[in-house]
Amino acid sequence: MLSWVVTFLIIALIAGVLGFGGIAGASVKITKAIFFIAVILFLISAVVGLVRGRSNV
Repeated sequence: MLSWVVTFLIIALIAGVLGFGGIAGASVKITKAIFFIAVILFLISAVVGLVRGRSNV
């Protein structure tokens, strides 16, 4: 999921340098949304992992 963030960030940077403000703005918004979703999913995963604990196999 973080690879999508990097991809859209690169698209936004290239579009910004070339003067495509609309595309750059949209890419930045998408990048922010995906990044925050990834952070939230990571935090949920970490909390669930702590609550369940480690099983002895």
